[in-house]
Amino acid sequence: MMKRIWALAFVLILTCAAAHAQSIGNYKSGFKKTGNLISFLTTNGEVRFEFCSPEVFRIRTSWNGKFEANENLMVINYQWPDVQVKVQDQKDFFLLNTSKLSIKLYKSPFRLDVFDANGKLLSGESGEAMRKENTAVSVTKKLQADEHFFGFGERMDFMDRRFKKVTLNVGRGKGLPHAIGAYNILEANYCPVPFFMSTKGYGIFLHNSFATEWDMGAGKKDQYSFKAADGELDYYFIYGPNFLSILNHYTNITGKSPMLPQFALGLHAGTYSGGTWGHEEKTSDRYVVELAKKYRELGIPVDLLWLDSTWRLFGEKGGKGATSFEWRETFKDPKAMFDSIYALNYKMVGLHLRPRFDNAKKLNLLDQAQAKGYTYPENGKPGEFVNFFDDQAAQWWWDNGVMRVAKLGAKFLKTDEGSAFGALANESDKVGPTGKDAERLHNLFPVAYAKAPFLEFEKLNGFRGLNQTREGYAGIQRYPYIFAGDWPSEWQYFAPVIKAGLNVGLSGVGSWAHCMGGFEHPADPELYIRWVQFGMFSPVALVFGMDDPGYKEPWRYGDDALRNFKKYDLLRYRLFPYLYTTMHQQYQNGIPMMRALVLNHQDDENVYEIADQYMFGDQLMVAPVTTKGAITRSVYLPEGTWFNYWTAEKYEGKSYHHVVAPLDTLPLFVKAGSIIPMQPEMTYAGEKPVDVITLDIFPYGDSKYEFYEDDNLSAAYKKGDFALTAIAASLKSTGFTLKVNRPAGSFKPAKHQYLAKVHWQGQKAPKNVTENGATVKQLQNAAQLNQSGGWYYDVNAKLLWIKSAGDNGADLSFGVN
Repeated sequence: MMKRIWALAFVLILTCAAAHAQSIGNYKSGFKKTGNLISFLTTNGEVRFEFCSPEVFRIRTSWNGKFEANENLMVINYQWPDVQVKVQDQKDFFLLNTSKLSIKLYKSPFRLDVFDANGKLLSGESGEAMRKENTAVSVTKKLQADEHFFGFGERMDFMDRRFKKVTLNVGRGKGLPHAIGAYNILEANYCPVPFFMSTKGYGIFLHNSFATEWDMGAGKKDQYSFKAADGELDYYFIYGPNFLSILNHYTNITGKSPMLPQFALGLHAGTYSGGTWGHEEKTSDRYVVELAKKYRELGIPVDLLWLDSTWRLFGEKGGKGATSFEWRETFKDPKAMFDSIYALNYKMVGLHLRPRFDNAKKLNLLDQAQAKGYTYPENGKPGEFVNFFDDQAAQWWWDNGVMRVAKLGAKFLKTDEGSAFGALANESDKVGPTGKDAERLHNLFPVAYAKAPFLEFEKLNGFRGLNQTREGYAGIQRYPYIFAGDWPSEWQYFAPVIKAGLNVGLSGVGSWAHCMGGFEHPADPELYIRWVQFGMFSPVALVFGMDDPGYKEPWRYGDDALRNFKKYDLLRYRLFPYLYTTMHQQYQNGIPMMRALVLNHQDDENVYEIADQYMFGDQLMVAPVTTKGAITRSVYLPEGTWFNYWTAEKYEGKSYHHVVAPLDTLPLFVKAGSIIPMQPEMTYAGEKPVDVITLDIFPYGDSKYEFYEDDNLSAAYKKGDFALTAIAASLKSTGFTLKVNRPAGSFKPAKHQYLAKVHWQGQKAPKNVTENGATVKQLQNAAQLNQSGGWYYDVNAKLLWIKSAGDNGADLSFGVN
């Protein structure tokens, strides 16, 4: 009898589960096409296709016939030009054709296969692919035998996601102890992005803000699935077929990374003003000014500075986790502090804050905001978080909070702890708002939080915006930049941070930084040196730490560390023209500055798990040393011919090489034919006029480069106010030619000459150089190039130097034989 009762109970449980799990069913009727929108009624709901371009469509599935309103934090583009779609209604399926795609919609059960225009299968489904179980919505698709997946945001665990699972929900990991806790690289989720790219030539962006789960073949080897905890089943299918095209389409949907002011390519330095947690009494505005002076006195290039948490009084309710906007008593004259720093030619000084309001000794902004309804409710009562989803609340926060510091001289914010909305905060046991709405908004909060000051400071400052944030989600690339979070200064975290930068770049977020040398704990000087080398070849170069009293300040880690810091910082500033051109590519096409090798080589399986090498722009390959004590490392060079940047040694690609890397040397390679524009050495942006552009050239066959220029500061570039200089080099058996066209475009750059630095490897010493047909004077030494045009050949270094007599006001053509 008891067995029969248990059996009946088991059947009832299965029946209830089945009742809660429902596919979208079969096609019923109601096929309708209106412009780019095509809808289908099914036995269990409705499915809508919206075409954004011949390569991109959005598919939305509803089990109750209702569809959510469009939001503007993840996606900013809902208006698309007309797409020519041919629809054929066959017996068992519909066929939807664009010039790029063919979509086969099976009627029973309702599911889809997507092919390219040549009939090659890109993505397929079987069975009841679209499902709803309780509140969760999901899709299951076929996993092809040689299919691999990349993206998913700032992940520190893996590159290739084939046969793996991942949960995406903003957070840093649970718990504080170092042994695992918040430092679990498997859980780290500072900036998840529900988007991936497949090596089969397509990408998928799940347009849903709830927590998502992705099983990319771990459960069953022949299928993958993605599921959102609640909300609408709404995703974009994006055809490339190459990753560069997919990223371009994805960022057309979610927004491009805007260009930062050119000076933001310079060093960003953070400070606890002399006292971090438990040492707040050491803080002072005097410390900050002396710090700014020390960078200048030591000749360390830097342009931006921000004060982290301890500039402000910790409040009555939120403590460290909230912002009172009241200065700590040890800051005697904040305005004089800002003025002194700007007098040292720093371009921007910013302040760290957190998203909760709080009361302090003189200010009671929390009480005021709660009374006005400008905080997000918690358990039916006024909460503490600024309600950044309410424009009025965000404006009140700006007018009554941020403007208190902005009018003194702050020009940007570090919007920290966005993950605390609806989750456990760092220095608190509070979880903030709870409930279904909080779950829906949890991942969007960091985007809304970064957006508010980015836009307001852009208006107030009168030049391009900048915001530093730790957390993000789809769309965060519009409010750059994001940094990797609070990783300890230990070797075990160095390589995973590099991986985080590569993965977030593959997810549409290009403006990214990390704390050089790590954030918490004193750093091993060797680790500091190696991490700084990587940091100077990151999209944003940032130095900051909370180790009292070191704070990752470069002179505190020994003479070798200081020398290394200056060497690579000065090189970065010389690379401004190259980096700035790369930043414009990022803005135009969504291509990150820091590029995983798979981005350009998705058919080369050798690169799928390479997480410690990357392209930095089009020309440079960076291979940081991440092993303590190592003075060599192995590198993989993809297809093509490559040169060692430091020695000009030549390597053939699609092969592995073991290279020497002494402590002061970052392994750096360039593509054969590379042309790298550089400016004069400077210790801050604009210190000297850019009157000579050096072209660092590694000649090989025919090569081209387009050098980008604009006013470095305004938003005029968005309207096309910029200039492109076309440069072409050609090395043949008969000689070498270099052509530099006058800038093309509406922007008129300042006058500058060119200095070609030609790596003359394996060639006979040059005998004659011409400029626009006229013979160029041969000089006796390189120093003479500073005074006049001419050419000089350094026999020992095998370097040919050519200084132009003309400038960028005309086309220039050089010949060497």
